[in-house]
Amino acid sequence: MLQIKNLHASVEDKEILKGINLEIKAGEVHAIMGPNGAGKSTLSSIIAGNENYEVSQGEIFLDGEEISEFAPEERAHKGVFLSFQYPVEIPGVSVTNFIKTAINESRKANGKEEMPANEMLKLIREKAELLEMDRKFLSRSLNEGFSGGEKKRNEIFQMAMLEPKIAILDETDSGLDIDALRIVANGVNKLKNENNAVLVITHYQRLLDYIVPDFVHVLMDGKIVKSGTAALALELEEKGYDWIKNELN
Repeated sequence: MLQIKNLHASVEDKEILKGINLEIKAGEVHAIMGPNGAGKSTLSSIIAGNENYEVSQGEIFLDGEEISEFAPEERAHKGVFLSFQYPVEIPGVSVTNFIKTAINESRKANGKEEMPANEMLKLIREKAELLEMDRKFLSRSLNEGFSGGEKKRNEIFQMAMLEPKIAILDETDSGLDIDALRIVANGVNKLKNENNAVLVITHYQRLLDYIVPDFVHVLMDGKIVKSGTAALALELEEKGYDWIKNELN
Protein backbone atom coordinates (compact mmCIF):
# COMPACT_ATOMS: atom_id res chain seq x y z
CA MET A 1 0.00 0.00 0.00
CA LEU A 2 2.49 2.65 1.23
CA GLN A 3 6.22 2.13 1.07
CA ILE A 4 8.88 4.66 2.11
CA LYS A 5 12.51 3.99 1.28
CA ASN A 6 15.48 5.85 2.80
CA LEU A 7 13.63 9.16 3.06
CA HIS A 8 15.76 12.20 3.88
CA ALA A 9 14.17 15.65 4.13
CA SER A 10 14.97 19.12 5.37
CA VAL A 11 13.40 22.53 5.86
CA GLU A 12 15.44 25.74 5.54
CA ASP A 13 18.64 23.68 5.25
CA LYS A 14 17.96 21.85 8.52
CA GLU A 15 17.82 18.09 8.07
CA ILE A 16 14.78 16.65 9.86
CA LEU A 17 14.29 13.17 8.41
CA LYS A 18 17.47 11.13 8.23
CA GLY A 19 16.62 7.91 6.45
CA ILE A 20 13.04 6.72 7.08
CA ASN A 21 12.09 3.22 5.96
CA LEU A 22 8.47 2.17 6.43
CA GLU A 23 6.05 -0.24 4.81
CA ILE A 24 2.30 -0.22 5.49
CA LYS A 25 0.19 -2.96 3.94
CA ALA A 26 -3.51 -2.84 3.11
CA GLY A 27 -5.67 -3.55 6.16
CA GLU A 28 -3.01 -2.44 8.65
CA VAL A 29 -2.96 0.31 11.24
CA HIS A 30 0.46 1.75 12.08
CA ALA A 31 1.25 4.27 14.80
CA ILE A 32 4.25 6.56 14.92
CA MET A 33 5.21 7.93 18.32
CA GLY A 34 8.09 10.05 19.47
CA PRO A 35 9.10 13.14 21.44
CA ASN A 36 8.55 16.71 20.23
CA GLY A 37 10.78 17.65 17.32
CA ALA A 38 11.42 14.06 16.28
CA GLY A 39 10.00 14.58 12.77
CA LYS A 40 6.55 12.97 13.08
CA SER A 41 4.50 15.78 11.56
CA THR A 42 7.23 16.41 8.99
CA LEU A 43 6.85 12.83 7.81
CA SER A 44 3.07 13.13 7.46
CA SER A 45 3.42 16.43 5.58
CA ILE A 46 5.95 14.98 3.16
CA ILE A 47 3.81 11.93 2.39
CA ALA A 48 0.95 14.32 1.59
CA GLY A 49 3.23 16.42 -0.63
CA ASN A 50 3.83 19.58 1.41
CA GLU A 51 6.18 21.64 -0.75
CA ASN A 52 7.73 23.51 2.20
CA TYR A 53 10.00 20.53 2.78
CA GLU A 54 12.87 19.52 0.54
CA VAL A 55 13.29 15.80 -0.05
CA SER A 56 16.98 15.25 -0.73
CA GLN A 57 16.92 11.47 -0.95
CA GLY A 58 14.52 8.55 -0.91
CA GLU A 59 11.31 7.34 -2.51
CA ILE A 60 7.61 7.11 -1.63
CA PHE A 61 5.43 4.48 -3.28
CA LEU A 62 1.64 4.14 -3.19
CA ASP A 63 0.37 0.84 -4.57
CA GLY A 64 3.72 0.38 -6.30
CA GLU A 65 3.65 3.81 -7.99
CA GLU A 66 6.38 6.32 -7.12
CA ILE A 67 4.61 9.52 -5.99
CA SER A 68 7.52 11.65 -4.74
CA GLU A 69 7.24 14.10 -7.64
CA PHE A 70 3.44 14.39 -7.46
CA ALA A 71 1.78 17.61 -6.30
CA PRO A 72 -0.37 17.44 -3.13
CA GLU A 73 -3.64 17.37 -5.12
CA GLU A 74 -2.34 14.55 -7.33
CA ARG A 75 -1.48 12.50 -4.24
CA ALA A 76 -4.94 13.19 -2.82
CA HIS A 77 -6.54 12.00 -6.06
CA LYS A 78 -4.40 8.86 -5.87
CA GLY A 79 -5.75 8.13 -2.39
CA VAL A 80 -3.60 9.95 0.21
CA PHE A 81 -5.61 11.63 2.98
CA LEU A 82 -4.11 13.81 5.71
CA SER A 83 -6.05 14.87 8.79
CA PHE A 84 -4.48 18.12 9.99
CA GLN A 85 -3.65 19.11 13.56
CA TYR A 86 -5.23 22.50 12.91
CA PRO A 87 -7.89 22.30 10.15
CA VAL A 88 -8.44 25.51 8.19
CA GLU A 89 -11.68 27.50 8.41
CA ILE A 90 -13.48 28.42 5.16
CA PRO A 91 -16.30 30.90 5.87
CA GLY A 92 -19.20 30.79 3.41
CA VAL A 93 -18.47 27.27 2.15
CA SER A 94 -20.68 24.62 3.74
CA VAL A 95 -19.39 21.22 4.78
CA THR A 96 -21.66 19.64 2.15
CA ASN A 97 -20.53 21.89 -0.72
CA PHE A 98 -16.88 21.42 0.22
CA ILE A 99 -17.16 17.64 0.16
CA LYS A 100 -19.16 17.65 -3.10
CA THR A 101 -16.42 19.69 -4.76
CA ALA A 102 -13.64 17.48 -3.36
CA ILE A 103 -15.30 14.26 -4.52
CA ASN A 104 -16.08 15.51 -8.01
CA GLU A 105 -12.58 16.93 -8.49
CA SER A 106 -11.16 13.56 -7.47
CA ARG A 107 -13.50 11.73 -9.85
CA LYS A 108 -12.55 14.11 -12.68
CA ALA A 109 -8.84 13.53 -12.04
CA ASN A 110 -9.45 9.78 -12.28
CA GLY A 111 -11.38 10.03 -15.55
CA LYS A 112 -14.87 9.67 -14.06
CA GLU A 113 -17.97 11.81 -14.49
CA GLU A 114 -19.35 13.88 -11.63
CA MET A 115 -21.37 11.92 -9.10
CA PRO A 116 -25.12 12.41 -9.72
CA ALA A 117 -26.71 14.71 -7.13
CA ASN A 118 -29.10 12.06 -5.79
CA GLU A 119 -26.26 9.55 -5.41
CA MET A 120 -24.13 12.17 -3.65
CA LEU A 121 -26.93 13.06 -1.25
CA LYS A 122 -27.52 9.38 -0.45
CA LEU A 123 -23.81 8.85 0.25
CA ILE A 124 -23.61 11.96 2.45
CA ARG A 125 -26.59 10.75 4.50
CA GLU A 126 -25.13 7.25 4.88
CA LYS A 127 -21.74 8.47 6.07
CA ALA A 128 -23.25 11.10 8.38
CA GLU A 129 -25.39 8.41 9.97
CA LEU A 130 -22.43 6.05 10.27
CA LEU A 131 -20.50 8.74 12.17
CA GLU A 132 -23.54 9.79 14.24
CA MET A 133 -23.46 13.34 12.85
CA ASP A 134 -26.31 15.80 13.15
CA ARG A 135 -27.58 16.78 9.68
CA LYS A 136 -27.49 20.46 10.69
CA PHE A 137 -23.73 20.13 11.00
CA LEU A 138 -23.45 19.59 7.24
CA SER A 139 -24.92 23.01 6.37
CA ARG A 140 -22.47 24.94 8.57
CA SER A 141 -19.47 26.80 7.11
CA LEU A 142 -16.44 24.56 7.02
CA ASN A 143 -14.80 24.56 10.48
CA GLU A 144 -16.03 28.11 11.24
CA GLY A 145 -16.92 28.28 14.92
CA PHE A 146 -16.34 24.53 15.27
CA SER A 147 -15.04 23.13 18.53
CA GLY A 148 -11.87 21.03 18.41
CA GLY A 149 -13.94 17.85 18.49
CA GLU A 150 -16.24 19.07 15.71
CA LYS A 151 -13.28 19.91 13.49
CA LYS A 152 -11.80 16.46 13.95
CA ARG A 153 -15.16 14.74 13.43
CA ASN A 154 -15.58 16.76 10.23
CA GLU A 155 -12.22 15.50 8.99
CA ILE A 156 -13.25 11.92 9.68
CA PHE A 157 -16.44 12.62 7.71
CA GLN A 158 -14.30 13.85 4.80
CA MET A 159 -12.25 10.67 5.09
CA ALA A 160 -15.44 8.59 5.03
CA MET A 161 -16.66 10.34 1.89
CA LEU A 162 -13.36 10.29 -0.01
CA GLU A 163 -12.50 6.66 0.91
CA PRO A 164 -8.70 7.11 0.65
CA LYS A 165 -6.23 4.26 0.33
CA ILE A 166 -4.01 5.62 3.10
CA ALA A 167 -5.37 7.89 5.86
CA ILE A 168 -2.78 9.79 7.89
CA LEU A 169 -4.05 11.10 11.21
CA ASP A 170 -1.57 13.70 12.42
CA GLU A 171 -2.07 14.16 16.17
CA THR A 172 -5.84 13.86 15.77
CA ASP A 173 -6.10 13.55 19.55
CA SER A 174 -4.57 17.02 20.11
CA GLY A 175 -6.88 19.15 22.26
CA LEU A 176 -9.72 16.62 22.38
CA ASP A 177 -11.60 15.72 25.52
CA ILE A 178 -12.28 12.05 26.15
CA ASP A 179 -15.77 12.06 24.60
CA ALA A 180 -14.60 13.75 21.38
CA LEU A 181 -11.64 11.38 21.25
CA ARG A 182 -13.92 8.37 21.49
CA ILE A 183 -16.23 9.66 18.74
CA VAL A 184 -13.35 10.33 16.36
CA ALA A 185 -11.71 6.97 17.08
CA ASN A 186 -14.98 5.09 16.60
CA GLY A 187 -15.34 6.76 13.21
CA VAL A 188 -11.86 5.66 12.15
CA ASN A 189 -12.52 2.11 13.33
CA LYS A 190 -15.76 1.94 11.32
CA LEU A 191 -13.99 3.11 8.17
CA LYS A 192 -10.87 0.94 8.21
CA ASN A 193 -11.04 -2.24 6.11
CA GLU A 194 -8.90 -4.67 4.14
CA ASN A 195 -8.61 -2.25 1.20
CA ASN A 196 -7.19 0.76 3.06
CA ALA A 197 -4.58 1.53 5.69
CA VAL A 198 -4.21 4.02 8.54
CA LEU A 199 -1.14 5.82 9.85
CA VAL A 200 -1.69 7.37 13.28
CA ILE A 201 0.80 9.96 14.52
CA THR A 202 0.50 10.68 18.22
CA HIS A 203 2.37 11.58 21.39
CA TYR A 204 0.15 9.58 23.67
CA GLN A 205 -1.05 6.06 24.32
CA ARG A 206 -4.61 7.21 25.05
CA LEU A 207 -5.61 7.42 21.36
CA LEU A 208 -4.24 3.92 20.84
CA ASP A 209 -6.63 2.62 23.49
CA TYR A 210 -9.35 3.29 20.90
CA ILE A 211 -7.55 2.84 17.58
CA VAL A 212 -5.47 -0.26 18.25
CA PRO A 213 -2.43 -0.41 15.95
CA ASP A 214 -0.94 -3.51 14.38
CA PHE A 215 2.50 -1.92 14.59
CA VAL A 216 4.05 0.92 16.59
CA HIS A 217 7.18 2.78 15.47
CA VAL A 218 9.28 5.14 17.56
CA LEU A 219 10.68 8.12 15.67
CA MET A 220 13.60 9.94 17.27
CA ASP A 221 16.01 12.44 15.74
CA GLY A 222 14.64 11.83 12.25
CA LYS A 223 14.90 8.04 12.30
CA ILE A 224 12.69 5.10 13.24
CA VAL A 225 14.72 3.61 16.07
CA LYS A 226 12.34 0.92 17.33
CA SER A 227 9.27 -0.95 16.06
CA GLY A 228 6.92 -3.38 17.72
CA THR A 229 3.33 -4.32 18.44
CA ALA A 230 0.73 -2.28 20.34
CA ALA A 231 2.53 -3.39 23.53
CA LEU A 232 5.38 -1.02 22.65
CA ALA A 233 3.04 1.98 23.07
CA LEU A 234 2.13 0.78 26.57
CA GLU A 235 5.81 0.45 27.41
CA LEU A 236 6.44 4.01 26.20
CA GLU A 237 3.57 5.25 28.34
CA GLU A 238 5.13 3.61 31.38
CA LYS A 239 8.80 4.41 30.79
CA GLY A 240 8.85 7.48 28.53
CA TYR A 241 11.42 7.84 25.74
CA ASP A 242 14.60 8.02 27.81
CA TRP A 243 14.86 4.26 28.11
CA ILE A 244 15.07 3.97 24.32
CA LYS A 245 17.77 6.64 24.24
CA ASN A 246 19.71 4.70 26.84
CA GLU A 247 19.17 1.50 24.87
CA LEU A 248 20.61 3.14 21.75
CA ASN A 249 23.68 4.58 23.51
